[in-house]
Amino acid sequence: MAIETKFKRLPKSQGELTLELKKEEIEKAYQKKLQDYSKKIEIDGFRRGHAPLNVIERKFGAPIREESTFQLMEDSLQEALKELKTDESPLPYSTPVLQDEDSLLPFKKDQDITYRVIYDVYPSFELPKYTGLTVETNKVKIEDSDIDAEIETLRDQNALVRKKEGSAENGDIVTIDYYELDENGNKIEESERKDYSFTLGTKYNVYKIDDDVVGMKAGDEKEAEKTYNSDDDPSFLKGRTIKLHIKLDEVKKRELPELDDEFAQDVKDEYKTVKDLKEGIKKDLEKKAKDIIDHEKEHKIVDEIAKETSIEIPESMLENQLEDSWRRFVSQTGMAENMLMSFIKSQGQTKESIQEGWKDEATEHLKEQLILEEIRKKEDIKVSDEELESEFDKQFKDIQDENVKNYYKELLKDELEFSKVVPFLIEKNTFKEGKTITYKELMERGKEHSHE
Repeated sequence: MAIETKFKRLPKSQGELTLELKKEEIEKAYQKKLQDYSKKIEIDGFRRGHAPLNVIERKFGAPIREESTFQLMEDSLQEALKELKTDESPLPYSTPVLQDEDSLLPFKKDQDITYRVIYDVYPSFELPKYTGLTVETNKVKIEDSDIDAEIETLRDQNALVRKKEGSAENGDIVTIDYYELDENGNKIEESERKDYSFTLGTKYNVYKIDDDVVGMKAGDEKEAEKTYNSDDDPSFLKGRTIKLHIKLDEVKKRELPELDDEFAQDVKDEYKTVKDLKEGIKKDLEKKAKDIIDHEKEHKIVDEIAKETSIEIPESMLENQLEDSWRRFVSQTGMAENMLMSFIKSQGQTKESIQEGWKDEATEHLKEQLILEEIRKKEDIKVSDEELESEFDKQFKDIQDENVKNYYKELLKDELEFSKVVPFLIEKNTFKEGKTITYKELMERGKEHSHE
């Protein structure tokens, strides 16, 4: 099929493809479709498949021409897309949209057709300087209080748990039932949760109700009113005031082991004394601090490059990223998606309103990924055959089908090459120590980067 095409890059990482169909091709497609229908159409006075073409054309010519022409346009588009260069092709999750359809109709005989489609394309952008940069990182001081805090964590992990009579206090493990109340004081069924356990004071619970449960006894019930600000997680609680019915089912207390040589030996065989335990913990904390600082180096150098880079993120790429985030969100809630949708609807929110709050973070993430991919291509970063085969054997050694094997091998090759970009940036840039911060401050930042 002879197709004349012209590609033009548009703002916002979109592409416009113009195609021209010659009247001869259009007429050929129309006549074929007419012949096809002539075998199926029933017209009064004629047996099926025996009505003259001129009768069929007079009666159904316009809709048949419209159908055949649109089909030819679609087929021509698909053929043209196969011939485009990579940077001119639609993104996998972007569908070409026909422009000015009404101006094309009605299709007429002996007339060429020129039509346009618009779709999202891979962003085009200029990389700034990305080697020879100097980035400041923090220095971390491990203090005795950090070691003591770690020891308390170990004692807590090795504590005996016993049922407790009396009021719940911070540090106790509680099991509760809860549900939200609507404005009329009725139970919101979708919000109900039974046998929910957590440790008071940790705030490791969705509604952050530690302070509301403190002082309750097993069997007690109460209603708590909670107000959440715009920074609170999860998303469905942001900016809301809710009423929560709480029933305390059980209270358990941790009995911490004594800090002595016996405890040190229980933690790890190589520790013989409390002194050994503290020295070992200090080494562990120093290693954790180094790992987080190294991760911060990666984050900071990419962030430094991103600040100097202008990229128009395609809408379909952002939507695809938000859908990935939504799937993770659903998985993290532990609820079936239909139940979660029903619940957030009862809170006056929608999937779209929740995703709206993720857009800035998703955009930055995509920007950084695009930058790293562009550096990979520019530096022609490769993975050796030996490295690829070794890693493939670790992950996919049980695959027997050669086609499937080759498919996963290509995916793995891309993944391994991409993973080499950040180490390349670490090697080609300079990091200098800045101010000294506490281990606690570092751990809080480490959680933030882990979330990102």
